[in-house]
Amino acid sequence: MANDVPDREPFTEKLRVPESLTFDDVLLRPMESRVEPDDADVSTRVSKNVELNIPILSAAMDTVTESGMAIGMAREGGLGVLHRNMNAEQMVREIERVKRADKLVIRREDVVTANPGQTISEVDEMMERAGVSGAPVVDDDDVVLGIISGTDIRPYLEVGESDEVGEAMTDEVITAERDVTARDALELMYDHKIERVPIVDDDSRLVGLVTMQGILQRREHENAARDDDGRLVCGVAVGPFDDERAQMADDAGADVIFIDCAHAHNLNVIDTARDIKESVEADVVVGNVGTREAAAELVDFADGIKVGIGPGSICTTRVVSGSGMPQISAVAEVADVAADHDIPVIADGGIRYSGDAIKAVAAGADAVMLGSYFAGTDEAPGRVITMNGKKYKQYRGMGSVGAMQSGGADRYLKEDNEDEEYVPEGVEAATPYKGSLASELHQLVGGMQSGMGYVGAETIPEVKERARFVRVSAAGQTEGHPHDVMITDEAPNYSPSE
Repeated sequence: MANDVPDREPFTEKLRVPESLTFDDVLLRPMESRVEPDDADVSTRVSKNVELNIPILSAAMDTVTESGMAIGMAREGGLGVLHRNMNAEQMVREIERVKRADKLVIRREDVVTANPGQTISEVDEMMERAGVSGAPVVDDDDVVLGIISGTDIRPYLEVGESDEVGEAMTDEVITAERDVTARDALELMYDHKIERVPIVDDDSRLVGLVTMQGILQRREHENAARDDDGRLVCGVAVGPFDDERAQMADDAGADVIFIDCAHAHNLNVIDTARDIKESVEADVVVGNVGTREAAAELVDFADGIKVGIGPGSICTTRVVSGSGMPQISAVAEVADVAADHDIPVIADGGIRYSGDAIKAVAAGADAVMLGSYFAGTDEAPGRVITMNGKKYKQYRGMGSVGAMQSGGADRYLKEDNEDEEYVPEGVEAATPYKGSLASELHQLVGGMQSGMGYVGAETIPEVKERARFVRVSAAGQTEGHPHDVMITDEAPNYSPSE
């Protein structure tokens, strides 16, 4: 009988495994340079057709990125990716909020309007839902009749909730023509002490809207990442099998649609991702993957590839499933394939310091995505809590029980079943409160620019070409951090708790 046993590879051969490395295992080798860090150009592509001014994305997590974070990221030159634990209608509203922010002339289809027959309470609720503080009042033919704002209706001192808008609106409305410039619009606002100017055609029909906030924000954020129409860029995560949601995101104006799956090297996911790509105009980024074999399956249709199997600070995929890839090696493997097809690579997860981010770029990434790094900022969803005298914000993995119960189970290719216990691949935690997103990005990007100076690279592509790694021992890792001292004043870009 023994002779009938088919030949097989010895199990011991499985133990002849390749080495795999992550951020703490390597350092960038200092090289000859004439590059001053402040002069380093950190602009990059996040997908085939979408460019950013900084190579940073905020993660599609429900404790990290909603419209507030997405707006903040785009204003600083990066990209926020809206999470998918919201219903489709909420997703569309969040995209629209990003697209309306900072726009010089808001298009008619994007302008929130009221009609004179609506009640005060209806319009108040509508404006709050849309995130605006005022709206033009138009008739059935779109002729501008007036303006209604929060100051007109709150706190209902002169009008009641059931009164009509026509009774509370400002009917002496100042308008402008289509060709109005930012300077002219701003002068109108200052002269008449108003905050918004409707743009009308020759028949007084509404064709757009200019707001003071939009003008001032554009002046303040000259480095913002914008689309061809001057609107802030916006990314959106959708489920691996949710083509209808992807279509709604595309119709709402999303610039990049992220097929959001913990293991995108699943043939069913790849098939549906390919179908989604064919049905939308937005760029489609597929992830997450961690091997060259997975990348080879995606390069024929994806506009970008996202890398990361279990590196996140709140991710337990590796210990629960026994599967994963250390992030530096994962990025390098995927980039080996993607670079030959000119497809951008995004390193998602595991980045604790700015040095980790530039190491990811050196390994082949075009941009990096962070979750915990931004979860403690003002722009992240959730309230600030105090524990033991210190401030924190909630942060949870999308594979945590809470996130799965909110609708994210299919990200891990598991059924949404309220009657069964989930097998989570993430935890819920608290992250230190950090303050403004702009401050965190300043430190992160500045650190990356310092790394570019050390390797003599003026641009992100040059980092990928020039940078070389050296291996670091455990003693070298200890040496690389502050040691043999008691830190009395923490630096803004380093915390020993990290």
